[in-house]
Parts: sequence; C-alpha cells; structure tokens
Amino acid sequence: MTKRKLLIAAIPALLLLLVACGGEEATAPTETAEPEAQPTVAQVDPATAATITGTVKFAGSKPRQRRIRMDADAQCANLHQGAVYSEQVVVNDNGTLRNVFVYVKEGLSGRYPAPSEPVVLDQQGCVYTPHVVGAVVNQEIHILNSDPTTHNIHPVPKNNREWNTSMPPGANKLVRKFPRQELMIPIKCNIHPWMRSYVGVLEHPFFAVSGADGGFEITGLPPGEYTIAAWQEKYGTVEQKVTVGAKESKSVEFEFSPSSAGD
Repeated sequence: MTKRKLLIAAIPALLLLLVACGGEEATAPTETAEPEAQPTVAQVDPATAATITGTVKFAGSKPRQRRIRMDADAQCANLHQGAVYSEQVVVNDNGTLRNVFVYVKEGLSGRYPAPSEPVVLDQQGCVYTPHVVGAVVNQEIHILNSDPTTHNIHPVPKNNREWNTSMPPGANKLVRKFPRQELMIPIKCNIHPWMRSYVGVLEHPFFAVSGADGGFEITGLPPGEYTIAAWQEKYGTVEQKVTVGAKESKSVEFEFSPSSAGD
C-alpha cells in the first residue's frame, strides 16, 4: 500500500480519537449586556414644594394681528359674528403676551409619570383651542371636534410619529399620546390652512402657558436651582436661572420684543 493510501485510511481513526478525547472547539465567553438603568421615579414632598410665578411682557408697539379669512368654508365663516384674527402674537391690554409656553428646561432629575387626567384640545369655530398647550410624555391627549364641519388633525413632529386623521362633525374624541419629549409640536388642519396649534411635550409636569393677563404659575417644584425657559411662537425662546428653597414662592419676569424675531 502506498504512503498516500495509508494516510487516507488513517484519517477516520484520527477523527474518532479526537472525539473520544473530548476535543472541542474553544469558544469565546459570551458577554451579557447590562440592562439599561431606569431613572428613579421622582418624589416631591408637598411639605417642601416650591412655586414659580411670573409675567411675560411685551416691549414695543403692539403689532397688528393678521385677520383670518374663512370664506373658503361657509360653515366656518358662519360660526363667527365678526372678524377672526391669528393668535400667533396676542398682546394683552396690559402690555403682556398670551400663549407663551413657560417650562423648566434644566435642573430636574428622576422620572415623572404621566398624569391620569387628559389634555383636551378642541376645534371650535374652526380654530384650535387652546392655541398652545403642554403635556407630559405618554399623557393622553383628547382631541374634540365641536364644529359642524370636518377637520383634519395633522401633527408635524420631528421626534415623534407623525399622523393625519380626518374628524367629521359629531365624531368620537381622538385619544393620542406622544412617547418622546419634544418642543414644540405644530398641529395643523389640512382642510383649513389657518388652523394651527402647538403642544409642548415634556418628561415632567412643570410648565404653564401665559394667559389673558400675561401671568403664569408653576407649582409643586422640589427645591433647587433651575433654568426656566419661555417660548413664543414668533419670537423664539428666552431663559433665566431661578433658585427656590423649600416652600418658597418666587416671581420672575420674561420680556419679548419685535427685535426677538429679527424684525
């Protein structure tokens, strides 16, 4: 028998010997991924909770509000006795600004669960009401249609899922949530292009919207140092630092002017 034939004949025997001796291919140890640490649920002691109040002022001449023309939909036009104006910039009689979203931008820690009560956004007179609103991540937002005409609710987020839903008169409320923080999400109606609203979605409940007197109030804050931001649809955002102690109430003032928008 030749040497080559002897080698071929010996191969099966060698393989059997390796198996019998427990010859196994060495494998690298498997790394177990560490589970992501979940942020702790924040606990605010009511006995030490602080409050931040304030006013949003407007410096300069009161700008003219743009008139909204609803002639394209007679049902919308018939819902109003007089002229309807844009809410992009609303200067109150006392020289303050309405519809400014004021919120804690920095200084909080922990996770704040979504409130059980929903945020309500209605469509009245072919206008979104309120014009600016806040919500906590995963808080239910109930959208209503109080008008005798069909609307089309179309949020245009960057960090959340975009959706587009038609809502005829008398339809059941829409229930939606935004799972990610995002400031500020425009909501429009594709049928009525003048309709627009904004929702600020935060990971905490410490926000407010300035009202008919330009005032706002943020309650239930744990004592600490915060960056408070105020957002206005046309004029952008201004910020300031605020420190509040236990049970302390502190007042701050924000100011916007036409120059804020580069006019």
